[in-house]
Amino acid sequence: MITRFTARLLAGLLSCTSLIYAAELPQPSAGQPAMGTPEWIRTSVIYEINVRQYSASGKFAAVTADLPRLKDLGVNTLWLMPIHPIGELNRKGPLGSYYAVKDYLGVSDEFGTEQEFKQLVDAAHAQGFRVILDWVGNHTAWDNPLATQHPDYFVHDAKGAFTPPTGFDWTDVIQLDFKNPAVLDYQAKAMAHWVKAFGVDGFRCDFATGVPTVFWNELFARLRAVRSDLFLLAESELPQHQLRAFNASYGFEMMQTINAVAQGRAGVSHIDNTLARSKVELPTGGALIYYTSNHDENSWQGTEFERLGRGTAPFAVLAFALDGIPLIYNGQEIGLDRRLEFFERDPITWSAGHPLTAFYRTLCQLKRTHPALRTGAAMHRVASTKNESVYALLREAENQRVFVVLNLTARDTSADLFDPALAGKWKDVFTGETCELSAVANFNLRAWAYRILTHVP
Repeated sequence: MITRFTARLLAGLLSCTSLIYAAELPQPSAGQPAMGTPEWIRTSVIYEINVRQYSASGKFAAVTADLPRLKDLGVNTLWLMPIHPIGELNRKGPLGSYYAVKDYLGVSDEFGTEQEFKQLVDAAHAQGFRVILDWVGNHTAWDNPLATQHPDYFVHDAKGAFTPPTGFDWTDVIQLDFKNPAVLDYQAKAMAHWVKAFGVDGFRCDFATGVPTVFWNELFARLRAVRSDLFLLAESELPQHQLRAFNASYGFEMMQTINAVAQGRAGVSHIDNTLARSKVELPTGGALIYYTSNHDENSWQGTEFERLGRGTAPFAVLAFALDGIPLIYNGQEIGLDRRLEFFERDPITWSAGHPLTAFYRTLCQLKRTHPALRTGAAMHRVASTKNESVYALLREAENQRVFVVLNLTARDTSADLFDPALAGKWKDVFTGETCELSAVANFNLRAWAYRILTHVP
């Protein structure tokens, strides 16, 4: 629901006299061990599903029926946006926001029944998918029964009234009070319910920045006692979140960097600056997700075609090539070129045979199967005579290598690249062609061109 909390924004929030909770400042955690990631997520491609817009029916059953297509695409972790009943009091738009949760223990009849949701999870597991749910832990809908049954779970203003989260236009929700230990007890039991009763494999936690880290630490200690290999993703870039709570966080800054480079507002080497900041701030073994679109980017900032133009494909390659966890938003694989409505029905029109389908299928296959693209495998930039235009990466693991070279500008270019590891025989994953490279290799690249080469022993 947010873009990255920059230091400037944090400073501004801290200066607001109406702020109820002081926003938590980033605590650089380099050198400290991260929580780490479950083994299964290291080869995962996350696919975000907006159930409301996924099909003409907007139902769980339509997602279940489409699992074979997703299996063929090659994604293997399904993230479902919030599935819970949506508040009616002060709701936005005709159908309201998924993030205004009326009942943490229920499913919205807009999407189907509990049994149909269970059928979706079971069918996904049977076909080799993992399933993670969106969890909204910072706030609830105004008409969530907790507001009347346990008003002490919520923050109140000077007049004793409930209040929306400060600093946003989220008038359809009210702020939970994390100083009350009962809120922790409730959320721990509610999240465990979805793990125990439905077998979900993890949670993507909305607006994780708004919840104190100490709350997440204790909450997830309890949750991991229920199941140790859960994947917990923070919509946050606070480094301290990955010390004891989350397995991975959002690459907000890289998304902003991608937009800036594509639009000519920043040079290609700004990617290195962003990666360096992550290395300085994140604990050792920390992980980020990388993407060119998601529900927030699509609905509020624009489609990847609006933001990235002809850079759409090469930046998608970059998101898969970086050491992290790649994300695809539903519809990207068929070139969805419109902003999906957020508070009303606006179903995707699916079509077969789009060239981006084969493109994403190739990227997914490589991420799932090649050791060098596993999360945590070694990565470094390859030196180039055109660093202002060309971004080249080498990933290595288990004596296997993947080499990615991208022209991230609207200009044709020719560049010499140097790295001893380039010497040898390589295969282009998109064309199947093989080539021999020496330690110094020349590449002639058209505007926005990209190549992925795998080393042939």
